[in-house]
Amino acid sequence: MLRRRRRGHASGRPLGAMSKETSRFAFVSSDTDDARAALDTLSTRYGQMPVADAEIVIALGGDGFLLQTLRDTMSTGKKVYGMNRGTIGFLMNEYRAGGLEERIARAVSETIRPLEMVAVTHDGESVSALAINEVALWRQSYQTAKIRITVDEQVRIEELNCDGVMIATPAGSTAYNLSAHGPILPLDAPLLALTPVSPFRPRRWRGALLSNKATVRFDILESDKRPVNAAADHTEVKAIASVTVRESPTATATLLFDPNHSWNERILAEQFRY
Repeated sequence: MLRRRRRGHASGRPLGAMSKETSRFAFVSSDTDDARAALDTLSTRYGQMPVADAEIVIALGGDGFLLQTLRDTMSTGKKVYGMNRGTIGFLMNEYRAGGLEERIARAVSETIRPLEMVAVTHDGESVSALAINEVALWRQSYQTAKIRITVDEQVRIEELNCDGVMIATPAGSTAYNLSAHGPILPLDAPLLALTPVSPFRPRRWRGALLSNKATVRFDILESDKRPVNAAADHTEVKAIASVTVRESPTATATLLFDPNHSWNERILAEQFRY
């Protein structure tokens, strides 16, 4: 379930020894019992800083809570280190109470960029939102959706009949995209996955890999008869007429991973799972 290391960023490198000034943590947790217990344990042991004053935010919960924390700290320069107190925790580091300063000092950073979605509704309202995982469209009636797909102002599919379609970032390629049989992308790949959901026609089309510089537009055909909704992660827009998606040129979020449990290692392990 998340996005991307970019050239020019100090990504993929250990943070190194941290001074007392930069080793202050803000602990945040989901509402589960395990996460709240971990919050009490860690804040007592290491102290608790307000999120606004901390460079490192420790997110305790599952992947969904980590994504919310990344959205909350987007473009602030804060680094987010997740520890799994949820169910799956694909994006999370292993939970351990001890040695946190040392783990953070050795952590590898990955800077990711979200997608920008601009959705125009059937009534002409324009809604903008950011997505760390994917921008997804799906039908809202018993009839299949009919969607025209344009990439960089060139129509690539005149009419896709489907249950839905999405654009996923490398960070999101292991989430909804993977369940729709889309490709898994390494976090530092300069790519986006364009993946259909239950395509009916053209029946053999299984999606495409696009440059992360591409701008994609979806136009809903027969939008009054075949309503379609769109969502940028958890921001949903109903009854859309069109959606334009591109990678944000400005917004960033930074994740921290233990060196022996990096994102790319997990991506490789997932691809060789059988």
